[in-house]
Amino acid sequence: MLTSSELMKNACREKLVIPAFNVPYLPMVEPVIKAVVDEDAFAFIATARPEWIKFEAKGPVEVYNEYQRWAVPTHTRIHLDHVPVIDEDGNQVDYEKIIQLALDTGYPSVMVDGSRLPLEENIAATRRIVELAHKYNAACEAELGAVMGHEAGPLPPYDEIFNSGKGFTDVEECRKYVKETQCDWLSVAIGNIHGAISGALKDAKKVEARLNIEHLSTLRKAAGNIPLVLHGGSGVRREYMLKAIQNGICKINIGAEIRQTYEAALREKRDVSEAQLAVYQRTRWLLRDYFELSGTRQKVNPA
Repeated sequence: MLTSSELMKNACREKLVIPAFNVPYLPMVEPVIKAVVDEDAFAFIATARPEWIKFEAKGPVEVYNEYQRWAVPTHTRIHLDHVPVIDEDGNQVDYEKIIQLALDTGYPSVMVDGSRLPLEENIAATRRIVELAHKYNAACEAELGAVMGHEAGPLPPYDEIFNSGKGFTDVEECRKYVKETQCDWLSVAIGNIHGAISGALKDAKKVEARLNIEHLSTLRKAAGNIPLVLHGGSGVRREYMLKAIQNGICKINIGAEIRQTYEAALREKRDVSEAQLAVYQRTRWLLRDYFELSGTRQKVNPA
């Protein structure tokens, strides 16, 4: 069975992307996997610390166990998404303990997010997790730059963020960071934002984000062509998304798009099975019509 790193390299070589679908509610796991299989695509099923704290995913072990109930290894892998060193509320997180638990549980790839730290501290924290993950033959994703949106309270106007380049990944820092951490994949900030996860904002429609493709292309060269990752993929204008995939983005995280679909259907129908059906249909649409990934599984995982 190919490793997650090998799968990502295949996607990059084919100029395809692996969507990573975040599941803040355990009943979402089954319909997402079914949608991926029925579209004959390949995807990661992802879980992040905010989804255990602010939603109902419970924890990395619970998500792993639910994933194993429905797993189809030819079409999916599980991935540990955002485990921050400092979280969106400014709290220090025992990130090493969480990531160690996930690796012991069997996660084949993990993410440490030191992006709220000064550069040298981010490098040091990431390097420790890279070394730990590699002992398990697991891939380590990291983040450089500020992909905003998870913080409590309103964001600055989106145009202000984009036009100023506020929080964008710095090119020279990227070169230094990848060299010194030896991370396997790098999440970059190029105009993308996370969906809100706090208070009333979590139900709001996401801003239609744009991406600075020229900046992405420069980052790709600085990173030595390792796979780049786009967080906050929900709501990005499709033409930007497709250009990003052609310029080094090999993994895109989708969270708010399917979370809000699940929540809205559950509120309206008051039936988990109806909410699962809504997630299944939305995930198929994303794979088929938005990413155009139907029938591409064998290019990523020729198992």
